[in-house]
Amino acid sequence: EVQLVESGGGLVQAGGSLRLSCAASGFTFDDYAIAWFRQAPGMEREGVSSISIDDGTTYYADSVKGRFSISSDNAKNTVYLQMNNLKPEDTAVYYCAADRFYSGLGPGYDDWGQGTQVTVSS
Repeated sequence: EVQLVESGGGLVQAGGSLRLSCAASGFTFDDYAIAWFRQAPGMEREGVSSISIDDGTTYYADSVKGRFSISSDNAKNTVYLQMNNLKPEDTAVYYCAADRFYSGLGPGYDDWGQGTQVTVSS
C-alpha cells in the first residue's frame, strides 16, 4: 500500500523559509515521480514542483521558480520541498503525490498524502 506522509508545515512570516518533507513507503521509490501540490481556500489545487526519482528531472510552477527547491533522499525514501522567501500567497495546504507513470505538474497522480498546512503572515 502506497503511503505518503507530509510534515514540516507551519506558520512563518513573509520572507521566511520552511522545508516540507514527504516520507514515502509501500512502493519502489526509484520507480516513481513525486510531486508537491497546494490548495488555498476557495482555489483549485495547483502543482508546485515535481521530481522523477530515477533521473532527477524536476519541474517548477512559474510562481515558485527561484524560491522553492525540490530534492530527494533515496536512502530515506523522502522528498523535500525547500521553500524560501515565502509570500502570503504561498499560504495553502501542501500535498505530496506519487505516480509510477506520470511526472510533471498536472493531475495525473494516483496516490496522495493528507497534506500539511503552510501559513505565511504578512
